[in-house]
Formats: sequence, C-alpha cells, structure tokens
Amino acid sequence: MQKKLQLKLAPAAAANPEIIRETIAVELQVQPDDVSGFHILKKSIDSRSKNPFVLLQVEAFINEPFYQREIQTPVWKPVHHATKKVCVIGVGPAGLFAALRLIEQGIKPILFERGKNVKERRRDLASLNKKGILNTESNYCFGEGGAGTYSDGKLYTRSKKRGNINRILNILHHAGAPENILFDAHPHIGTNKLPAIITTIRETILHYGGEIHFEKKLTGFEIQNNKIKKIRLHTDEKMDVTNVILATGHSASDIFEILHRQHIALAAKPFALGVRIEHPQSLINTLQYHAATTDPFLPPASYSLVTQVRERGVFSFCMCPGGIIAPAATHAGQLVVNGWSPSKRNNPFANSGIVVEVTIPDALAWMKSQKQIPNNLDAHHPLLLLYFQAMVEKAAFAAGGGNFVAPAQRMADFCAHTFSTSLPPCSYVPGVQSAVLNDVLPSFISKSLQEAFLKFGENKRNRSGNSYFTNEAIVVATESRTSSPVRIPRLPDRLHHPVIHNLYPCGEGAGYAGGIVSAAMDGEKVADAIAQQ
Repeated sequence: MQKKLQLKLAPAAAANPEIIRETIAVELQVQPDDVSGFHILKKSIDSRSKNPFVLLQVEAFINEPFYQREIQTPVWKPVHHATKKVCVIGVGPAGLFAALRLIEQGIKPILFERGKNVKERRRDLASLNKKGILNTESNYCFGEGGAGTYSDGKLYTRSKKRGNINRILNILHHAGAPENILFDAHPHIGTNKLPAIITTIRETILHYGGEIHFEKKLTGFEIQNNKIKKIRLHTDEKMDVTNVILATGHSASDIFEILHRQHIALAAKPFALGVRIEHPQSLINTLQYHAATTDPFLPPASYSLVTQVRERGVFSFCMCPGGIIAPAATHAGQLVVNGWSPSKRNNPFANSGIVVEVTIPDALAWMKSQKQIPNNLDAHHPLLLLYFQAMVEKAAFAAGGGNFVAPAQRMADFCAHTFSTSLPPCSYVPGVQSAVLNDVLPSFISKSLQEAFLKFGENKRNRSGNSYFTNEAIVVATESRTSSPVRIPRLPDRLHHPVIHNLYPCGEGAGYAGGIVSAAMDGEKVADAIAQQ
C-alpha cells in the first residue's frame, strides 16, 4: 500500500534516508523492512522554536514495490514543416515556455531576441562587473533566458491560479534542474546552473523545428485593420506574421515607447522601488535559526518582511541568502541593482530588496518637485511611472560617480541621516561609494524605508541582542526593477490585446506575471489561446 504522512525531524535526521525510513515505520507501526521506499512530496523548515525542524510530507510504499518518481513532461511534436507559425518576441521564461507549448500544439514558433545566447552573454556581464562597460542589448536583463537566467532562479510563486506550477517545474527538471525543485517549499536553482538549463530548452525548441534568432531587436510593427501584418527589426528586416506573442520583459522600456508611438493602448501600473540591503549571512542565520547557527544541515537562512508605513506597503523582494548584489542596468547613465545566489548559497552575505509601493500621485508629485517633468505628462499618461523609474535610476548613477559604482550607506546612518565615513564589506563587484541616500531617493521612498527598517529591527532580534537593524548592514541604491511600471491591457476573457487582434502580450513586461514560474505559466496561457483559434 501507499501512505502519505507528515514528519517533523531534526535537520540532520531529515538529511538521512535511513532515519526517514525508520521514522515512517514508527509512524505507521510497521517494521523498517516493510518500507520499500518513499518520495518526498514537500519539504520546508519550521524555525519558530529555539531548535529548528524540517517538515516533510512523504509518500511511503509499504510491502509493495517502490517506483521512482514519475516526471510528467509534454509530448512535443516536430513542427519543421508546420503551416501554422507564431512570432515570439523575447526569449525569457514567458517566450521560451510559450514556444514549448506551441510546439506541443503542432505550431511552429519563430523567436526573436535582442540579446545574445547565454554563453556569449556571460562575457558582457563580466565587462559590466569588472570594467563598468554596459552593453545595452546584452546584460543581466536582456539575452537568452531573460532576467531570470542570471538573477538567481527562484521558482516560488503565489500565482497558483494562473496555471499548472508542477508542469513548469517538471519541464525545468527535465531540462536539468535538480529534483528538489519538485518538493522544496521555496524551490531555487541557482545562477550557476540556470545557463545550462536554458541551453537545453533552446536545444529542445530547435530540435523540434522551432527557430530562434539572437541579436534581432524589434523596432516596430506594420498594422492594417487592427492587425499586425509585419514586424520590423533593427537590421531593417521585415517579417510577415499571423500572430505575435510579445514577451519582452519588464525592462524593455523602448518596447513601451514603440507601442505608445503606434497608438497601442498602455496603462501605467503601480510598482515598487527601494534599495538592496545586505547583511552578513551569519547574522541572518542567528536571527532566523536562534541557537542553531552552526548546524551544517540547515541551509543559509532567508527572510520575508512586510509592514505598513503611513498606509504605504514596504516589503522585502527577491531575498538572496548567501548571495551577490549585481548591476542590472539596461541604459547608459542609469543605475539598477539586483541580487542572485548560486545553487549552494554559500557566499558570506545575504541581500534582499526592500521596496516601497509607488502610486501615480506619488510619482507625479515627486517629478514636479524635481522640475524635470516632460511636456504633456500628467496622471493619465501611460508611461508616467516608467519615466519616474528612469529618473530615480539616473540619480543613483550620478550619486555613485559613474561606471556603475553604487551609492551606499550603513543602515543606521541612513536612518539617522548621517553620512557613512566608512562602509562595511559588500558583494557588489563594481564597488560602492558613500552617499546620503536621502538625496538620491524620492523623499516618500527614503522616509518609508527608514521607518520600516526600525520596525524590522524591533521584530527581528534575538536574546543575544542581535538585530536586523544594525550599522553592519549596507543599504545600496537603487532596486527599481521589481515589476513592470506599465501594463499592456488585454481582455479578461481573451489573452490578446483588445485593439490589435493578433497581438498577445504576456509575462512580466505586459504586467501579468512576477518571476520565472508565473511568467512561464502566462506564456503557456497565451500559446493555448492562439492554438484554440
């Protein structure tokens, strides 16, 4: 028989298959030899008590043959000679999974990506980190796999109603991701492993007859009778199209400009902006795990924080235990920071975005105060928040002095409005420079962050006196690419754009996803909508 049960084990015991088997036997009142095997269905850590425990949901096989976990993968069909073709703009998670789903439906995807493949893209990242040289078409946001390839590979999503999460995880596992993504409560692949997985997905698309064209940037559409007839590329090439999936990501501001110029409806979308905060990982372990800070069977601790400051949300974003802060800019003269972790999460620092909700009135008021508001820009302009985002990023670049050096301040100094005469060690490779971040960030952002840090410090402290609020933490500006500041509206019952009948916006850039898994699910949804025609 097969039985599902919950186990609560010490971390060392949860890492030992024999102890798990013996615990199953005790729970089911059978002999250990009667347990022929088990699958872990879900794994999480309960660190609320002094001694953290691992919680396991397992499926045990009792007195019957044990079968290995069955991985469900789609049946892809050769589409080399398919008459039905779909143009996919963008080779991030949304575009890649849309392409795989189209192939499954017998439709040939033809993908265009402004950036380079993962191997060539790595050289541009090295130049950015070490020399401060930005390739505006190949960076942490643009290129094969999108921002997800070199931005950590977190697979946790709350978007459970948007699609089949397990299906996405199974495809990633089939492409080479470790098995634990199928059962970890907060699955994570790691930036070091993602490029090979993305390469495997690309090879799958090509093997079944799809096409992928790198270094081909969209520059416009030719539209007749509310339908796209051709797409234009920066190489002066034109291509006839039947349907277009637009999966260009949240950082492709030029795409939003193109859509606006061509009178395709857009809407400003509230987003969040703030900073990246970095602590010693050992401190975060102490705060989260209490006395068990040296247990080798516990992973580097993570955290999730949220509070309200004057009815404004402030929350942690993309927390990276054992991680690195990285430059994520896509435009010259603008500074953006993000975070990532390798699969082992074994770096000495923990970083997280701490961001503040931004509304249209917030942005408009601040832009007017700076006397930099463009002509004809008002609360109804669809690109208002995009321009606000760019202004803050330009201020951060200027405060760092250029070459993507980031302005930074110790946490307590930031809250006390005190210039930091020295800065603690930081993982950000281009370097950090002391600055007064109140002069960099909009005042409603900096004030909200300061109050939130004090609250987090009160809530995150232990009996030894250690606190999240410490001058050993460094605040680095600016974290501004949390989600798209623009939405491309689509009908609730149909996934194409309501005005352009063959345009299917999807993923983070369209404002309908946030992260690898939700973007992948949205890509699949629009592919299904096209197939159902």
